Amino acid sequence: MAKRNPQIPMEEKRSLTAERLGLKLEQVPREVAIIMDGNGRWAQRQGLPRAEGHRQGGRTVERIAQTSVDLGFESLTLYSFSTENWKRPQAEIDALMHLYTQYLEGIRPMLMKNDARLVHLGRKEQLPEHVLKALAGTMELTAENEGMTLALALNYSGRAEIADAAQKIGQKCANGELKPEDIDEKCFSEHLYVSDFPQPDLLVRTAGEMRVSNYLLWQIAYSEFHVTKRFWPEFNKADIDEAILYYANRERRFGALG
Repeated sequence: MAKRNPQIPMEEKRSLTAERLGLKLEQVPREVAIIMDGNGRWAQRQGLPRAEGHRQGGRTVERIAQTSVDLGFESLTLYSFSTENWKRPQAEIDALMHLYTQYLEGIRPMLMKNDARLVHLGRKEQLPEHVLKALAGTMELTAENEGMTLALALNYSGRAEIADAAQKIGQKCANGELKPEDIDEKCFSEHLYVSDFPQPDLLVRTAGEMRVSNYLLWQIAYSEFHVTKRFWPEFNKADIDEAILYYANRERRFGALG
């Protein structure tokens, strides 16, 4: 397994990105989330089976993760499989789960090379044993890495995350570990799937869909949205640059006056 290499600081990478795009440093997002959409439609337009679209989408994940490291992002969160996706045909689900195992094992050298760590957002229930084993192995291997965080939302639902956090807090109140007056936004955030996970500066959705699809409902309260018609298997560095430039032109007021 490849070992961690000395890395250029993320701030320096963002500075280089800003210079290349003609921006100020603060105009380059630190935390980015993507809704990866359009694998099946891309495949159908190519006259290919949907499974091939998912396979190509997996390759795009590794390519975009590397690009995100190079751009200096501190976190990249990818919406991969929702709790609603279990409604799909069983053959497609089985193919996806096989691909997840391959991907989670295959991405390890790239993560180690870039001092990046993997975290999981979602419920582990329903996930097959081979996926859980690959997920746990990659998370354990990269746990001490200090570069970009790659978060994989797998068997994820924004509403379920909020409900699960509320249940944990309720149980602590019942046990006397918390008082109702202790519950505030910070407390709630600490009980999400990854405690105090960064809120995305920029949320990108591929394939032209104009909805959030139950994704990071707590975390995207003040995220900037960018939608591209590009299908996920064809998404590339130029598309990320376009999203950054869009983000750079937004005035982020967080409820205040500009």
